[in-house]
Amino acid sequence: MKKRVYLDTTIPSHHFDVRAETAFLATVTKRWFKTEARHYNIFVSEATLVEISAGRYPHKQRILRFAEKRKVLRSHPILEQIVEVYIRNLLMPEDRGGDGLHLAYASYYRMDFLLTWNCTHLANANKREHIRIINHRLGLSVPEIVTPLELISEGDAK
Repeated sequence: MKKRVYLDTTIPSHHFDVRAETAFLATVTKRWFKTEARHYNIFVSEATLVEISAGRYPHKQRILRFAEKRKVLRSHPILEQIVEVYIRNLLMPEDRGGDGLHLAYASYYRMDFLLTWNCTHLANANKREHIRIINHRLGLSVPEIVTPLELISEGDAK
């Protein structure tokens, strides 16, 4: 059975990013979709679509169409409660529609991976234990929070 991957907003946005300073992230993201995506069931959330729609991206419509092609996880009232716990426990910033919400979706819906380029609040080794503790207290699963670089199979690592 294929493992389940949740994409936060950074992944579809970097897929179409053309800025020189983020060219490496864009290249790796495109490569991941070309060589790895077929090995996984890929999901986004309603929050991802809202965040893209509200954002200011040079290729916003292309990013949105790309994200909408994925399976969409629906909002649930419990997600707001989970985010509040993350904020109260200083796990995530106070933005109730941002990083904490992406983690809540990935945890509540039992994703195997949360794929992100956000290495400050999500894919951060210094936060992993804190995330495990809080999610354990909440009875939630703990997705592996990784960048596309960390989710490349050996056969494709050329």
